[in-house]
Amino acid sequence: MGSGQVTDWQGKHVVVAGLGVSGVPAAKVLRGLGAEVTVVNDGDDDRARAQADDLRELGVTVRLGDGSTLPEGTDLVVTAPGWQPDKPLFTAARAAGVEIWGDVELAWRLRGPDAPPWLCVTGTNGKTTTTRMLASILTAAGLRTAAVGNIGVSLLDAVNGDYDVLAVELSSYQLHWAPSLRAHSAAVLNLAPDHLDWHGSMEAYAADKGRVYEGNRVACVYNAADKATEDLVREADVEEGCRAIGFTLGTPGPSQLGVVEGILVDRAFVENRHKNAQELAEVADVDPPAPHNIANALAAAALARAYGVPAAAVRDGLRAFTPDAHRIAHVADVAGVAYVDDSKATNTHAAEASLAAYESIVWIAGGLAKGATFDELVARSAQRLRGVVLFGADRALIREALARHAPEVPVVDLDRTDTGAMLQAVREAQRLAAEGDTVLLAPACASMDMFTNYNQRGDAFAEAVREIG
Repeated sequence: MGSGQVTDWQGKHVVVAGLGVSGVPAAKVLRGLGAEVTVVNDGDDDRARAQADDLRELGVTVRLGDGSTLPEGTDLVVTAPGWQPDKPLFTAARAAGVEIWGDVELAWRLRGPDAPPWLCVTGTNGKTTTTRMLASILTAAGLRTAAVGNIGVSLLDAVNGDYDVLAVELSSYQLHWAPSLRAHSAAVLNLAPDHLDWHGSMEAYAADKGRVYEGNRVACVYNAADKATEDLVREADVEEGCRAIGFTLGTPGPSQLGVVEGILVDRAFVENRHKNAQELAEVADVDPPAPHNIANALAAAALARAYGVPAAAVRDGLRAFTPDAHRIAHVADVAGVAYVDDSKATNTHAAEASLAAYESIVWIAGGLAKGATFDELVARSAQRLRGVVLFGADRALIREALARHAPEVPVVDLDRTDTGAMLQAVREAQRLAAEGDTVLLAPACASMDMFTNYNQRGDAFAEAVREIG
């Protein structure tokens, strides 16, 4: 269907792969444009049937329990981002010369002439927080904006909305299926092994993340402490005049944002960046002021400044920002010990950033490792650990890494994978902790062996803390 905009959808036969957050809006939008839409879905549960009934009322064909067969006469496939590239449906589409788009690609192609520009955020960790910080800063500048994309709000609902600019969170899955995307400016926050079962290799994962820089017009924002992100900028084909903008927790050089004596400083979007700097905000304006969250704030500020936002709006937007639950959230102090919920730390990279925020920690960890190894995490964090409490299906992997790299640290190994294990874990952590310590839930693992999701895991931690308090 070419790389440009599609203006006439009448009679086009589009297959939407997958229901859910992206598939249902895609099917509705395409049907509203006059396309003949068939939705295919592997699952056939009560939720899928309810969604199917709603779509059928709009004239959409829905095929449940079979997402593998390509319907005859298909002109285009629009896929949910999580569907892996090697699925038989896609193999058949490629063999038939049929293009495959994700919902982000579809949204990009559906932009009208007055559509708002996109400021895009990706990375292994910190995407949602950074995107919401960015939206808060843009709002403080008086701009009409929304945080959309992988954050849970479909771009299809916002792409031609009454906005000045959009703050867009993008996953590696979404970027894989969005070859035409060209952002105003974009940031890759960090890169660490994740979703390698989906992408096949770290190189493929990084390449998909790097797609966010392709065709950028104003700024490619990278993490000066993560060379891989800068390498992606160097490899990107951008518009003439687009600048590489770094962010650092140290003193910034020219064309960077950084931190000087507790102040967030801009040496990129100022007159004579070789001599001048602009104060943006104080570290104390960032909630919470953990190092990785300050990095998130700098990345958000860089994207906002690339769009022309004044310094005062950066400060006001950061002050107004309230972090989502289960992201390094202080739950309570009990007998001089702080209890912190970072259940969202579902991989080793996120857990390491969380552990780096505190000096003396009793660490609660474990769950589903998703193929991760823990030696590097434990070796780098060992000096901060007063004790460790482990639970979950793959806790032995963490226990073995602790034995190799932190043998002097006491470890409580709970042979439990039931939800009630959280209360026992918190009680054991309380026993290990001394006044001034932090009991930190930063599992470094996914939650689905014991909980519905990381939210439920974090809620169980907070409830357990209330019980011991």
